[in-house]
Amino acid sequence: MMQSPIGIFDSGIGGLTVANAIRQVLPHENLVYFGDTAHMPYGDKSAEAIKYYSLKIGKFLQAQGCKAIVIACNTASSLGYNDLKEFLGAELPILNVIDPVVSFCKSQPNFKRIGVIATKATIKSDIYAKKLKESIPGIQVQSLATPLLAPMIEEGFFENNISKTIINAYLSSPKLKKIDSLILACTHYPLVKNEINEFFKGKVEILNTAEIVAEDVKLKLSNLNLLNTNTSPPKYQFFVSDKTSAFENSTQLFFEDKINLIQKNIWDR
Repeated sequence: MMQSPIGIFDSGIGGLTVANAIRQVLPHENLVYFGDTAHMPYGDKSAEAIKYYSLKIGKFLQAQGCKAIVIACNTASSLGYNDLKEFLGAELPILNVIDPVVSFCKSQPNFKRIGVIATKATIKSDIYAKKLKESIPGIQVQSLATPLLAPMIEEGFFENNISKTIINAYLSSPKLKKIDSLILACTHYPLVKNEINEFFKGKVEILNTAEIVAEDVKLKLSNLNLLNTNTSPPKYQFFVSDKTSAFENSTQLFFEDKINLIQKNIWDR
């Protein structure tokens, strides 16, 4: 069981930021990643569709023998986590990317006015504002939907004039005025963290949510005695629902070796 892989899924390349962070803190773990590129972005899908995708992918990762599943997508974490946990949680641990970030914010006494940027679906769910206010008395949360960012990043547009223009347009919103910290509440967004930090000129703390989630995965697996103690080279598998050149290029940003992407249709099962 300890040598079984950790399953990770997202709508596309964003979850690779989480997969890479997990690889850094847990270098001996085997990983199985599923990028649902056929349905990306999740942010403009209905709650029912996102729950369906999450359940199908969860069952697929379970069939791969995964010892835990990380929902490396804020939209799926906000809308599909409870259903997936109810469906599979008795058999294997299901981890989301929201609760670890809320816990981290609670540990930061200097955070008084937290900004949240995310997809339309995550912002509409209001899950960050609800959980942060429940956990931190008196905290102010200012949320903004930034729907163009995930598809922009998915197509490889970052660190250029296009991304700078779109990022600056969003971050100039009055909704983010006077924030002291910013949650990048979409796993795609760490790929443009430098550009976001440049906009705020270092005056706002930009949370590296992927690192926070990875540390939480390590803690949870340790508590469950599921950490892989075998030191042989780990194995990484990457599945996608639709092959895209952007996804293939992005995997190589994090995983230096040539990645073998396996296209998998799991919807007809």
